[in-house]
Amino acid sequence: MATRKEVADRAGVSIAVVSYVLNDSNYVKEETRRKVLQAIEELGYETNMAARALKMRKTEQLAVLINHLGNPHEAGLLLRIEEHAAKHNYVLFFQTFHKEQESRLKALLHGRVDGIFLLGQSLQEETLRHFAKLGIPVVSITTPAVPRCDHVTSIDLDWTAEYRKLIRLLKAKGHERIAYMAIGDPEHPLSHRLKAFRQAMEQERLPLAEPDIFYADGGLQTAHEAIRTKVTAPGRFTAIVGANDLMAAGIVAACRASGVRIPQELAVAGSEDILMSSQTAPPLTVIHYPREKVGEIAMEVMLDKMRKRPASDRILQAEIVERASL
Repeated sequence: MATRKEVADRAGVSIAVVSYVLNDSNYVKEETRRKVLQAIEELGYETNMAARALKMRKTEQLAVLINHLGNPHEAGLLLRIEEHAAKHNYVLFFQTFHKEQESRLKALLHGRVDGIFLLGQSLQEETLRHFAKLGIPVVSITTPAVPRCDHVTSIDLDWTAEYRKLIRLLKAKGHERIAYMAIGDPEHPLSHRLKAFRQAMEQERLPLAEPDIFYADGGLQTAHEAIRTKVTAPGRFTAIVGANDLMAAGIVAACRASGVRIPQELAVAGSEDILMSSQTAPPLTVIHYPREKVGEIAMEVMLDKMRKRPASDRILQAEIVERASL
């Protein structure tokens, strides 16, 4: 097995420079980095990861707590995070999060990861302080519904501003009674979008009546069941927005099953722009959630926190993609 000295000799650098490259240091010129990486590949050099992790207190692994891997929006986020993590030689460790099993996380992740990404989960303050004491930073993609600790840095959209743009578009098309399909669980990562939608409606001087708020668990089928008897009710709303695209697709399916024409009789919009949204009949108008940009920024923030640099919450802007459902 090749040694670090042999790599240094092959690349024409010092052993210290090889160490800098392996530790992803910013102090190495790109040309030198390429020489070292080429030497590593040619010699088949492999680091002893266990010994290195013990010595450096680094595992080069990051955990991502997921809610439902079958959700296309989450899957897209994971791909983007993984892509940018790999650029910095980090591997992702995926773990499905269950509230009732949160206490297991401390033992499960201890010594195995250098940082934790949340997808909006509201961890208990005790759990967050445990990881803070260990020096394991936590970054949340999506603002937790119940913020419990200032150790968590969040990356999200300004949902009130994004919904306001969407509502303005609906108003321009003559819609004044607009309904919303929300998440029923108050601790669900997307539950705060209802509050943002309420605020946007108030700012646009439109009422949001309680009968025009529907609840599902975030899936297509439950949204279909929640709305199927409402889309044909007389005097109902003329437009509806889903807190995510799966539920918006469920509304489209319910309209199709009930013979309700979109957009002639009901306008429908979503909030994420997953691939399915462009494939429904008709295609859905959506808020385009910038997953590529979010993945890049999430890794930037994580690196800042791991390197003890200042890291603050990041609020991004999005665009409305108008399709045939309005």
